[in-house]
Amino acid sequence: MRFLLLLPVLLSLPSMALAHASEQGFVLLLPTDLYVAGGAASVALTVLLIALVPPSWAAALFRPVGLARVRPLPGRARIGLAVTAALMGMVALGLTGPHDPTENLLPLGIWSLFWIFLVSLTLIAGGLWRVADPWRGVWALAHGLGWRRLVRLPRALGSWLPLASFLAFAAVLLAHPAPADPDRLALMVLSYWGLHMAGTLVFGPTWLRRAEGLGTLLRLYGQIALLARRGRALRLGLPGWQALQMPRPALAQATFMLTALGVGSFDGLNETFWWFGRIGINPLEFPGRSAVVWQSFAGMVVAVALLIGAYTLCIWLGLRLVRMPLDLRAGYCLLAPAILPIALAYHIAHYLPSSLVEAQNVWEALGHLTGLWHWHVTTGFFNTRATVQVIWLTQAGVVVLGHVIAILMSHLIALRLTGNHARAAVSQLPLAVFMVLYTLFGLWLLASPRGI
Repeated sequence: MRFLLLLPVLLSLPSMALAHASEQGFVLLLPTDLYVAGGAASVALTVLLIALVPPSWAAALFRPVGLARVRPLPGRARIGLAVTAALMGMVALGLTGPHDPTENLLPLGIWSLFWIFLVSLTLIAGGLWRVADPWRGVWALAHGLGWRRLVRLPRALGSWLPLASFLAFAAVLLAHPAPADPDRLALMVLSYWGLHMAGTLVFGPTWLRRAEGLGTLLRLYGQIALLARRGRALRLGLPGWQALQMPRPALAQATFMLTALGVGSFDGLNETFWWFGRIGINPLEFPGRSAVVWQSFAGMVVAVALLIGAYTLCIWLGLRLVRMPLDLRAGYCLLAPAILPIALAYHIAHYLPSSLVEAQNVWEALGHLTGLWHWHVTTGFFNTRATVQVIWLTQAGVVVLGHVIAILMSHLIALRLTGNHARAAVSQLPLAVFMVLYTLFGLWLLASPRGI
């Protein structure tokens, strides 16, 4: 009885609660049906305009403009070594530092600085990975000391290794019981870095281009960056202007692009009340990620397979509609780069709420590590209608813009294939319908109540 009498007092005492943005619960109480309908309508209107507007207008949108003449970044090998040293320092902090993921720089560095911020910033400058690559600096140092590759990477391996590498990363992101646990994450990061460093020392830098998944992802996203250097000229254009100038991607590369979208979509789907209903979990009493490991992994695989299947069907239907003398594999590969704006747009939109908190966590952790400042992390912007509405409209706008750019890109690619505006528009009808429906799906994901 004494304990029961004291219980209200004990519950009222302040205490520390450990949390991380990767585990979030957010119910958006806004009239989202209007926003979703408006976003899908804008994409559908884009499809209609493409059928009516002269092709030269669409091509002009992707024509880059020159900004300035720039010189190559000096000391890239030293910068690469500094990045590697910083990564190893974060691994050491993961093993010896605070266990709280919001205070330890390793989970903040991997899941916030890299996965949220660096991937998103690729939209602005696609060459960021060439600076942030943690392997090339070590290779440059070893090469300068006389090390040479031991063997040539066999072509029989093809170009599917990056896809396997990325799927391993995605499995940790979506299905690992504790991806932000500093101790476990330190071992996983060290293993991933060590595997690809060994591959680089044995096969040379070719290994990083043909086997490492995260670098492949950022290079592909770099094809739709606003800024890029051409020779010594810095150019600016609509996202996708570089991809339209690239040669046809290989089958493995095209499949990688679709896989990136599938993984990103499931990254949002597996947090929704709808998904928890499918796997028999009460989202308001979530038992933890360890209870849904195989469901999450299987869901990721099925989501990627369904997306690839739906995309392939749309390409096949489009080719049949206009009776183009082009095989399915060629159409599949040629149109795959148009998926990249959708994938990156959804990544940015999905992580926007988390980024507002994680940026503060990183800043606070740096201040705590150096002892130079203290930052009070706030989430007050999630508590008012006005700020939540701004966040949602920004997310929805990014998703819709990504789909609009994707439709424009796919139409220009189809125009080059057919040489006829009417045939290009007809061939893109199935893919356009797919993109409109995917817009609805993406906006629904952003607006759906989340259980973790």
